[in-house]
Amino acid sequence: MNRSVVAVPRFCERSPTILKRTPLKTFESIDLFEPLKRALADQDYTTPTPIQAQAIPPAVAGQDILGCAQTGTGKTAAFALPILDFLGHEKPRAAPNRPTTLVLAPTRELAIQIGDSFRRYGKHMKFHSALVYGGVGQAGQVSSLRRGVDVLIATPGRLIDLMDQGHVSLRDVQIFVLDEADRMLDMGFLPALKKIIAALPSQRQSMFFSATLAPKIRELANSLLFNPVSINVTPKKTSVELIEQRLRIVRRENKVSSLTELLLGKDVTRSIVFTRTKHGANALVKKLDKSGIQAVAIHGNKTQNARQKALHAFRSDQINVLVATDVAARGIDIDGVSHVINYDMPVEPESYVHRIGRTGRAGADGIAISFCTGDERGELHAIESLIGQKLKIENPEERFEAPSGAPKSRGGGGGGGGRGRGRSGGGERSGGGPSRGRSGGSSSNHSFGRNKKPGRHASAR
Repeated sequence: MNRSVVAVPRFCERSPTILKRTPLKTFESIDLFEPLKRALADQDYTTPTPIQAQAIPPAVAGQDILGCAQTGTGKTAAFALPILDFLGHEKPRAAPNRPTTLVLAPTRELAIQIGDSFRRYGKHMKFHSALVYGGVGQAGQVSSLRRGVDVLIATPGRLIDLMDQGHVSLRDVQIFVLDEADRMLDMGFLPALKKIIAALPSQRQSMFFSATLAPKIRELANSLLFNPVSINVTPKKTSVELIEQRLRIVRRENKVSSLTELLLGKDVTRSIVFTRTKHGANALVKKLDKSGIQAVAIHGNKTQNARQKALHAFRSDQINVLVATDVAARGIDIDGVSHVINYDMPVEPESYVHRIGRTGRAGADGIAISFCTGDERGELHAIESLIGQKLKIENPEERFEAPSGAPKSRGGGGGGGGRGRGRSGGGERSGGGPSRGRSGGSSSNHSFGRNKKPGRHASAR
């Protein structure tokens, strides 16, 4: 009997331990597709991480998943392994332009990393995957879709473009994964998510992963999931607590020299430097080069090839300094980053947590140093309010300069003045001010299609 056309949850066919939602102790203890188990053995994967241990059994059983876990905890495998297990056991046939599974990611870097994981875990299997993201021509992506795709990994913007052009239909999607959901909303993707979810069949398995479960995230999850298994993997220490956070008071004209001195320190082995704007990132790379420090920039205006080349150089230690904008705050998943340096304070306090999370990965220690000028004290106060602690000042003898545009006091110590939100100083800023990237608007009364019943099987096509 072809099980792929029978609308029966797979937990009826699997071990009773899945029904009890017993967390995995080893990958050998679950009946995964044999070629998948061989790939895990090849990579010496024996003991699952907490998110994998709790998510994989119910996901393999076909249940919806609501997972809350920090980046770097292994959640890609938590959804990739159940998807590949489904493809291996059920062997569904993907029609041209109609993928069987869909994984949505907020950035192209994360999409590429997810694609690499699928290829690594499924190296002994026959399946077709495709990546769909912006910043590159669509011809190759359209060609891949036309050949039939088992696993489509996409960013929302390019997927919507291809849907509008008739190059992809989501009517046959049996498993849907929304990864980094909170980042999706931060980047303003809610309208695109509504359109994509509305195009999915009501009977499907859905897995929803987020680093936080704020009210808007829960609202989105409630409209998307059917009776989900809720998993909240809270680390013993939060990512913020694991990172040594410092504040350095600087004057605008001394920023570059202070950064150069810091990067030349013996304890700085691999660092990511965050700027507020793309122009600022490019300009800073040139200034560091003049100081004898090799660095490479990564931001939204770079071509995909340039971005991947930069990440490869950074990952392989050809370059030890990566200058990035917030678009890369969650797209960079590289171990061994010793320092994160906020050359410009982030406008959104949440971005601070995402930035410094590039160090201290998966329980390791890390150091985050933030440069703060007189103009940026408002951002500093917002960050300290968010994380619930004061940043330790490295140089308490230094005094904040007066915000740009404010009357200069004779004492030169900065006095009062505004919070500096609309400032134009700092040299690295490009016109137009920062885009907050908020989803905005109301997120209530969603009309997303929900699963009618648990299980991942769609009716016969």
